[in-house]
Amino acid sequence: MTDIVEFLVPGGKATAGPPVGPALGPLGVNIKQIVDEINKVTKEFEGMQIPVKVIIEDNKSFSIEIGSPPTAELIKKEVGLEKGSSQPGKEFVGNISLDNVKKIAKIKINSMLSHKLKDAVKEVIGTCQSVGVKVEDLPPKEMEKKIENGEYDRLFG
Repeated sequence: MTDIVEFLVPGGKATAGPPVGPALGPLGVNIKQIVDEINKVTKEFEGMQIPVKVIIEDNKSFSIEIGSPPTAELIKKEVGLEKGSSQPGKEFVGNISLDNVKKIAKIKINSMLSHKLKDAVKEVIGTCQSVGVKVEDLPPKEMEKKIENGEYDRLFG
């Protein structure tokens, strides 16, 4: 029987402590070997929480699948923030370019409800609102209206 264990880990910095160790311990696998592999495959996402799935076979061999970081984590990384605003919508703690929003949308599009780039960009901008990050120096809701009105359609062609 195959066991599948899923958790969020800090990119490149997973440890044998919670949540990894306690989840894998009862399965009788080499936790250090798995942690080392997780850190290798999540290294490029350092400073972000990354969803990880460990698939353990009957013979104790394993494979690791990583998901894309949550949209909010990607926004914070692009802007250089440790955390978002404590009063999103009222207090803005950063600013992101529309090009970077588009880049995040391309990373996330396969796990979004949107399948068109323009709609995926609007989803990312919605997350900017909840993190407290302006887009091109505009409150996210204003940028969303501009995109909806076609002002940036040249970017999505």
